[in-house]
Amino acid sequence: MKKQFMLCFVLTLSFVLAACGSNTSKTSGDGDSKSSYPESNIVMVAPSGAGGGWDLTARAVSKVMSETGLVDKAITVENRAGGGGAVFMAEFATKEANNDYMLMAKSPPILVNNLKAEGNSPYGYKDTKPLAQLTRDYGAIVVKADSPYNSLTEILDAIKEDPSSITLAGGSAPGSMDHLIGILPAFKYGIDPKTVKYVSYDGGGEAVAALLGGNADMIATDASAIGEYVKSGDVKVLAVSSTERLTGVLEDVPTFQELGIDAEFTIWRGIFGPKNMSDEAYEYWTKKLAEMVETDEWKTELERNGWASEYRDAEEFTAFLEEQEKVIGDLLKALDMHK
Repeated sequence: MKKQFMLCFVLTLSFVLAACGSNTSKTSGDGDSKSSYPESNIVMVAPSGAGGGWDLTARAVSKVMSETGLVDKAITVENRAGGGGAVFMAEFATKEANNDYMLMAKSPPILVNNLKAEGNSPYGYKDTKPLAQLTRDYGAIVVKADSPYNSLTEILDAIKEDPSSITLAGGSAPGSMDHLIGILPAFKYGIDPKTVKYVSYDGGGEAVAALLGGNADMIATDASAIGEYVKSGDVKVLAVSSTERLTGVLEDVPTFQELGIDAEFTIWRGIFGPKNMSDEAYEYWTKKLAEMVETDEWKTELERNGWASEYRDAEEFTAFLEEQEKVIGDLLKALDMHK
């Protein structure tokens, strides 16, 4: 009997030790589960052409993650233009919904395209996994350097007199972000926004090219994306949509409000994962992005691009998106563009 008891005890002890050894092999020294993610390279999509805010954001994140060694796998940036971001959004929400190795840089159009009536997208931020907000930017109203218009009110007066005489361009579809930035001051100035002639391009870079090529009289775009053209002397910025004057190359540009136009528009930018992203990948990216925004390399990118830092973690970002959905919905209703 005693021998049987000892045999049972030894077997039980062996089982416990084996189980402990198995658990140890799956945990790191600080008790966190070891993760095999990522096992391959990452694709960061900018759903527009090169040169716009999404493209610059995606490339800045990729560059900093590589320079700092925060991510040891390569991050490739892909430009997937179409429909002001709506074309790739449909793919991201369906075909790529389970792809842990694809991320997306996005901004207010993820809300606008889902809420507007014309060209409405059935997919919005709830069809993704928000990971982090990184920056805050503003809109800018821009004309060529040799334009006869030297102030926003001058060109708005021209639109009032003859809406067909002025072409507004932007890097997003009608009813989307650039369009809203451009027609918001017109609407507040007493102009029927439906009379403003708007031409859309796939991305801010193409909109700038249209302006410089004489195919548009003015463009609405991201303030941070226009700085290089101001420095080169190709364009002049008539106004920005911030509540206070910006710094750097746009420090002398008045705000809408300074010109007596009661309007402002904030452009946030963030990183999104696919809707069904695994917990492992979600935890990895929320941690890495939180670490990235604290690095000197990221702060250099903010300064170089003229971005204001505004970091929100995944939970805070999701709550913010819920608030922004209401704000943009109300704006579209006021412009008679809500679905």
